[in-house]
Order: sequence, then structure tokens, then C-alpha cells
Amino acid sequence: MSRFASETVHLIATERLNMDANGTRPGVARSPGGMRQALDLLGPRFGERLTRAKGIVQQHANNTSWHPAEFPDAVLFPETTEEVAEAVRICALHGVPIIPFGVGTSLEGGVNAPYGGVSIDMGRMNNILAVHEEDMDCVVQAGVTRKQLNAHLRETGLFFPVDPGADATIGGMASTRASGTNAVRYGTMKDAILALTVVMPDGSIRKTGTRARKSAAGYDITRLFVGAEGTLGVITEATIKLFGIPEAISGAVCSFPDLASACNAVIATIRVGIPVARIELLDEVQVRACNAYSHLDIPETPTLFLEFHGTEAGVVEQTEMFGEIAREWGASNFTWTTRPEERSKLWEARHNVYFACFALRPGSKFIATDVCVPVSRLADAITQTKADIERTGLVAPIVGHVGDGNFHVSVMAMTDDPEEMERNEAFIRRLNSRAIEMDGTCTGEHGIGQGKRSFLVQEHGANVDTMRAIKAALDPQGIMNPGKIFLS
Repeated sequence: MSRFASETVHLIATERLNMDANGTRPGVARSPGGMRQALDLLGPRFGERLTRAKGIVQQHANNTSWHPAEFPDAVLFPETTEEVAEAVRICALHGVPIIPFGVGTSLEGGVNAPYGGVSIDMGRMNNILAVHEEDMDCVVQAGVTRKQLNAHLRETGLFFPVDPGADATIGGMASTRASGTNAVRYGTMKDAILALTVVMPDGSIRKTGTRARKSAAGYDITRLFVGAEGTLGVITEATIKLFGIPEAISGAVCSFPDLASACNAVIATIRVGIPVARIELLDEVQVRACNAYSHLDIPETPTLFLEFHGTEAGVVEQTEMFGEIAREWGASNFTWTTRPEERSKLWEARHNVYFACFALRPGSKFIATDVCVPVSRLADAITQTKADIERTGLVAPIVGHVGDGNFHVSVMAMTDDPEEMERNEAFIRRLNSRAIEMDGTCTGEHGIGQGKRSFLVQEHGANVDTMRAIKAALDPQGIMNPGKIFLS
């Protein structure tokens, strides 16, 4: 196993060696046989909604990327905030780790259970509690998925725009500060959340924020939990902003002679203020994969997928303005449509890039990584990354939400080849360092989880100590999603 592939495993093994026989880290209060005692209390209370069945337990670990799966001891399916609080109190009493779980689509090992414990699956907390059409917001339980919510909202003329691709839960999206294809116009989860209900590590219930669209009252506690990846508490309810469904929508495809030209067209589009809703970049390798998997017929060159929202006249104007910019940067094959079925096929292909990539290299595993840079540095970041991929000899298509400077590299790796994994390690380190040196970030939307802990230190330096202090103050036992975000 390469150093890169073994880094997390080695760290976990070291931490396990530093535990006592009950699985307690030094300085963490935990009664003897804590896991067994917790299960003895949880079992009678929750009945068949608490399970240790191997098949279910194994579904509640990292299953979407190359990180080794680490399973919890048990899985709990609560139905109310009060039930979550009761379960957390029992786990806290016995020092048992708690891993909040949405649908498990995180890409950096965020739902792994390196110390065992109880995975709290929010799938049964899937009620839409209130829709306030006049105020354009709604209150949902954390297990509601974005597709479920938008289906419910359709008759109101409103929609929830944050679209990370996967049909993720609202709670999971809040916990990872999710983003996606619509972020350039509608923002990310940090912009969408008005208020949260959170079960704290001691089992108390806190409500943060209000339904007001702005506030200057004290610390912004709501956003403390947005992006905390379940390390500070369990999000059980969320109040989120909604938007009106546009009168007209057009989708467009535009090919470019090279990546730099495509990126420069994006920069120019943002600079002149065209309110593009989606603007996605695919390099020629990703286009080839999408053509094969999703039965498209797009020229295999760097390509932008776009979407424009507004009035019928506004959409036409936006599309024509972008067309002029694109032609200045050598674009060809610029086509656009307002037909819903054609737009849906385009975006379905974009959301299926995960599956399309496997056909590029049968037998490989998917190492997904993302970075984000200021939009003005986008062309530099992507062209340097592309040159690095080619020098390193990787199969690694690029795709990105480039309207806000965020792009992804999908390294299709033979993880059992030590020499190749060494090259993958070096490439990923260079990719993250490059973004940070450009005043960007090591992750625009995947989160830190287990996979990017060292890059968090590189990016934030001493500020990580501030994060640790907050974690220690709110979760002194260290039971909330341990082993995530921080290296130790």
C-alpha cells in the first residue's frame, strides 16, 4: 500500500493503539463496556429501529470512493428530534461515538466510523414540516432529499436550487456545506440555510437562527454547524430559502479549442454580469466518457454546459450575449435549446460523470478530489492541472462548476498498484497546494472528512487551533463523528 493510501489507515491504527480496552482515548471519560451498555439501553427503547445486522451496518460507511470502509457497531433509525436527543444522551453517558448519516454520498470518508459507535441514519426523518410560500422558505426534517422537496414544491411555483448531483439529504448537504451546478447564481448551502435544529453532543436540543432573511444579533451560530460535517452535533431540522421557478430556461453546449479558451470565456461571462444559472466545464476526456455512457454526440474537445434562467426575452438575451463572448474565445458548435427533454438529457449526463468515468479504465477505483480558486485564476489553475495530469500519466478527467472557480479531478486509479498510488499521491498534493497558493481552497464542496485533513492545516494554519477549541468546548468527549476534519 502506498504512503497516500495508507496515511489514513496508519493514523487510525495509531489512534486505536492509544485507546484503552474499552475503546476510550486518553482523557475521554467512558464507562467499562460502554458500547455494550449503550446498546442495552438503546435496544429496548428503539426495538427493530436499532440494528447490528451486518448488511445494514456495512451500508453505513464510506462506499462512494477509494477510502477504506470503516463500519459502525450499530445503526439507529430515529423519527423525531427528541428521539435523536435521547439516543445521543445514552451514547454520551457511555462515551460511544456518534456518526450522523444522510444517504452516504460524501466523497472524503465523512460517514466512516473509525472508532465504531452508532450511525444515526436520518432516513426516516423525512417530513416536510412547513412551507411558507409568501416568505419563500420551508422547514424540513434533515432526512428530506432535495428531489423529494422539489417534487413537493412543484405546485407552489417554488424550488430549492442547491444541486450537488446526488439526491442527498438536506441535513447531509448542510453538514458538508454542499454546492453544485446552480451555485453560481443561487449560492451554496451556507447561503440557503436560515435556521437549524441541532442535537448537541450532550443530548440537549438547540435551535439556531430565525426565519428572518437577515440578523445582526450575536454570533452566527447557524453557520457554525453548516459545514461542520457532524463533528459538533446532529442536524435534525432545517429552515431553508426557496426561489421562484423561472418563467423560461434554456440549456446550451459550447465547444472550445482548448481549456484556457473555455476558462477565459467563463471569466468574461462572470465579469460582464450575465446572470448564468449553471456553467459547467468538461475537458475532452470527460466529454469522451459522457458521450459513451450517456449516448451524447458532442465533439471531444473542452466543452461548457450552460443554463440560463429568466423571462423568455431575458433568456434569449443572456444566451446571445454568451454566444458573442464564446466566439471571441474561438468557440464552435454552440447550440442551445429551451426544450425540457433536451436540457434534462444534458444535465443527466453531467450528473452521471461518476459512472461514466469507470468505463475509461475498467477495474479502477474513483479518487474524487476538488479545489476552488478565485475565478480570475481559473484558467491558470486548470491548465496547470491538466499539464500535471499528462506529465504524471494519469487517467483523470476534469469537470467543474467553473462559474465560481470550483473544479473536480476524477483520478481513475488502480489502488493496489503501489507505484501508481505514489504518483497519485504526489499529484493530489500538488493540486491542493496549487489551489491554496492561488489564494483558493483545498475543497470547494467535498469537505475535509478523512481525506483532506492535512490540507486543512496547510490552508488555515493556526486557525485550525481555533476550530479545535470550538470542537473541544462543544464536544469535550470527542464523540461526534470522531476522526474527521482534524488530523488527531
